[in-house]
Amino acid sequence: MAKIIYTQTDEAPLLATYSFLPIIAAYAKTAGVEVETRDISLAGRVIAQFPDRLTEEQRLEDALAELGELATQPEANIIKLPNISASIPQLKATIAELQSQGYDLPAYPENPQTDEEREVRARYDKVKGSAVNPVLREGNSDRRAPAAVKNYARSHPHSMGAWSSESRTNVATMGHDDFFSNELSVVMPADDTLSIVHVGADGNDTVLKEGLQVLEGEVIDGTFMSAARLDEFLEAQVARAKADGVLFSAHLKATMMKVSDPIIFGHVVRAYFADVFAQYGEQLAAAGLSANDGLGAILAGLDQVDGGAEIKAAFEKGLAEGPALAMVDSDRGITNLHVPSDVIIDASMPAMIRTSGQMWNAEGEQQDTLAVIPDSSYAGVYQAAIDDCRTHGALDPSTMGSVPNVGLMAKAAEEYGSHDKTFEIPAAGTVEVRNAAGEVLMSHEVEAGDIWRACQTKDASIRDWVKLAVTRARASETPAVFWLDENRAHDANLIALVTDYLKEHDTDGLDISVMAPAEATTFSLERIRKGQDTISVTGNVLRDYNTDLFPILELGTSAKMLSIVPLMNGGGLFETGAGGSAPKHVQQLVKEDYLRWDSLGEFFALAASLEHLAGYDDNARARILGDTLDKATETFLNEDRSPGRKLGTIDNRGSHFYLALYWAEELAKQTEDAELASAFAALATSLRENEQTIVDELLAVQGKPADIGGYFRPDAEKATAVMRPSATFNEAIASLG
Repeated sequence: MAKIIYTQTDEAPLLATYSFLPIIAAYAKTAGVEVETRDISLAGRVIAQFPDRLTEEQRLEDALAELGELATQPEANIIKLPNISASIPQLKATIAELQSQGYDLPAYPENPQTDEEREVRARYDKVKGSAVNPVLREGNSDRRAPAAVKNYARSHPHSMGAWSSESRTNVATMGHDDFFSNELSVVMPADDTLSIVHVGADGNDTVLKEGLQVLEGEVIDGTFMSAARLDEFLEAQVARAKADGVLFSAHLKATMMKVSDPIIFGHVVRAYFADVFAQYGEQLAAAGLSANDGLGAILAGLDQVDGGAEIKAAFEKGLAEGPALAMVDSDRGITNLHVPSDVIIDASMPAMIRTSGQMWNAEGEQQDTLAVIPDSSYAGVYQAAIDDCRTHGALDPSTMGSVPNVGLMAKAAEEYGSHDKTFEIPAAGTVEVRNAAGEVLMSHEVEAGDIWRACQTKDASIRDWVKLAVTRARASETPAVFWLDENRAHDANLIALVTDYLKEHDTDGLDISVMAPAEATTFSLERIRKGQDTISVTGNVLRDYNTDLFPILELGTSAKMLSIVPLMNGGGLFETGAGGSAPKHVQQLVKEDYLRWDSLGEFFALAASLEHLAGYDDNARARILGDTLDKATETFLNEDRSPGRKLGTIDNRGSHFYLALYWAEELAKQTEDAELASAFAALATSLRENEQTIVDELLAVQGKPADIGGYFRPDAEKATAVMRPSATFNEAIASLG
């Protein structure tokens, strides 16, 4: 039987799965397609690391490793929902919840001292940050707005904040002594084994990383950010925000960039509260309270510290006397500096640009903002967007064009500090990257506290990326721009490779160019305002940033994008959109049994998955299911059946009902397969006749707390009961079997 693997992930997408998956399984079975699940949630990944400490009933197979292997096979057909890219606070919270559920898991060792603690830390490090995506993404990314979504956005434009030419919002970035300016890059002349070595001032070698296998043609980068210059920069930006009367905000990605960005975040917290850390820094460190974990974790831990009340008062004074902070939750007093994973750059910056270039202050009002993005690699993209809106006003979703993306990410293509090649330097010296012969390929003079990182991108991934860009440009008859800066070492090497590899393809009649990211942003926005589309062809970080920036401006959300990863060995990975709002949605469900998560991304991914399966398995019914699902989704949008914004309207569960109804009706009226049409005719009739009953049953549960048995690892039975509350609907779906 043909097979689709549907991933179980985290938070709102996981809860939505309890409602939507039974529908998928019932419909797919009519085409001889089996739908299986694999648990790649943060909790599931943690459990899989400790089989030796758990009972047989508690153990889980390493589903991520299994799917990583499957992704290299031509039969792969994986639907991947958003998952938590765990920051340390999230990981600690997950461990605590699992321990409360009876799992004998060790505490997370902050500063491992023994071999046992180091071994435990190594296991936990495997699930931190962006642990999932590099494993599954054995292909490059093709992400774009489906025609139905774009048409809907144009006819039902979302709200956009008005921009003023007097706006004082800006981006602040280092521009020197950062990852961009210090980068070195080499293209490997042959297969090799590299090591990363710290040479101390005394001449002694400390191996930071050894046994790094690389292939011929692979691009290897090394760079660092100066801690001292970072502190000087941050001190200046705190003063600048205060002087300009704008909000101070830091925009990082402490989840994906799990090594570098929590450290940078800690520098930001210490810079903002410089007086507090000057007076109490040693006391806080002795108590295990780290700025890297955020202000929230420090304040929560002060109750256990001698003189904690005095230190808390000092933090409160710092907040009162410093520049106003951008807020995550004004009502609850959660600032931009409370939790490192609360403000994720690819979601927070587009939201700010969409909303007049402003963020929320402590009074719950919008205010111009100084957005601090220390590394200058891509900060210019956001400054260019701000400058465009300040000059030309807000974009108009009813007329604007689109910026689909072709992203370089195959075979764990790296470009950021989330991997095992990023280090906080312990002492002054030199960091060298050496080949197996001991030759130094690149070196950097560093000081204690500097953040050094290496990245790698395989040649096969780059070749496939160029091929996909040409394919998309020709298929859509749209200009394609490679967002590469000749002044950056990594990009300079990629420009040379792209130039060569484009010669291997038929590019006659195609408009393909190379521009630095800020220039490409301005160019794309000029075209957008004319209603024109432009494909952005980017590396992995800009793939992540652009596929939030432009969709949030165009569509109001990035969750409505079609995200296809044509796997390099012939399979397909189908991603369902971003999960940035997932935590708030879960909190609302637990509080009042209302889930606002929009599963539109799941609908598009499923249709693409069925289409791919139909081609691979020559399954006509799978193709019909995919075609009719696309039509049903368009009806779904036109009838405005996405989750509402408040109690008393349909939520995620109601949206699934209407998708099932429209899909059944499309299947019942299709004329290619009479037997299939007959099978769905009775279901379509039943759902239509019982529409009001089903909606009433779904609405009846709203307004009271919901017990799902856990945040990071819900109880399956409880979550199913919460997410499938309509007996009438459940019976109708079951009748299809």
